[in-house]
Amino acid sequence: MAELRWHPLTRDWVMIASHRQNRPQMPKDWCPFCPGSGKVPEHFDVYAYDNDFPALSPTPPVPDAVANDFFKTQPAYGKCEVILYSPEHTVTLPALSQAHLEKLVDLWCQRFDALTKDEKIKYIFIFENRGAVVGVTMPHPHGQIYGYPFVPKKLQLELESAKDYKEQTGECLFCRMRDEELADGRRIIFENEHFTVFLPFFTEYPYGMYILSKRHVATIAQLTKEEKSSLANAVKETAGTLDSLFDYPFPYMMCMHNAPVNGDDASAYYHFHIEFFPPMRSADKQKFNASSETGAWAHCNPTAPEEKAQELRAAHAKFLQNQKD
Repeated sequence: MAELRWHPLTRDWVMIASHRQNRPQMPKDWCPFCPGSGKVPEHFDVYAYDNDFPALSPTPPVPDAVANDFFKTQPAYGKCEVILYSPEHTVTLPALSQAHLEKLVDLWCQRFDALTKDEKIKYIFIFENRGAVVGVTMPHPHGQIYGYPFVPKKLQLELESAKDYKEQTGECLFCRMRDEELADGRRIIFENEHFTVFLPFFTEYPYGMYILSKRHVATIAQLTKEEKSSLANAVKETAGTLDSLFDYPFPYMMCMHNAPVNGDDASAYYHFHIEFFPPMRSADKQKFNASSETGAWAHCNPTAPEEKAQELRAAHAKFLQNQKD
């Protein structure tokens, strides 16, 4: 079964993909993402790979006969891709060179542009799940891209907030947020020429950093060559900062927020950024999304962002020093 079902209470689509339930755990002695597997080229630096168990497909099956005049379904149209970061099975993202990461950013942009050409796709979501604690079954370094035929609810809320703020003030909500964080300074982790990395005032996760472009751009594809290079650096140092917190590969969800495609133009008010959701509140304690977070969307951060920002700045300095040694 693969279809979309309408959630009338939240006015959002839910992907039903029961075929993914049977996707395999990776055998200890074989990885489909490694050269020699027969699944990928023998030689590559970064590579886009169609997901073997996609939740969305450009040729979706007809939905099951379960809908009526109240319960709605539609075909699970879209695209699900895997983005391989490296041919090396055990390398981590922060260990990749600047030049290698620039190739990764270029591939993200290429796939964004390619998926945009499909007018049925309305939102392109680039992300990475890292670590067993967030359900990763393939440890080979990789991320994913989903091309949805709708704009997911969280992005709808961000878009509405940004549009309302622009209409009320004439300003970009994200630019104002960055300027306020810079003026305060306590939650800034680091900056480079084109990006600011900070722990937001309102962060829901103890180590939930944001990467925000300094220039107002709506999508990753609008970045210049120099900005793409800075993004590669920002992603490397942000992931490296997390790894340096407690000296082990820190689990996280890395989520890129771009403006929607093939619909209303949001470029005047929406601003490209990356949100990190690391599901740990200390070296060995997980931050669970329990009833309040899950059932009411009422988040509770059990830590003070200003204190955690100090930890993150120290971890960033440690990562940079380790890069020199």
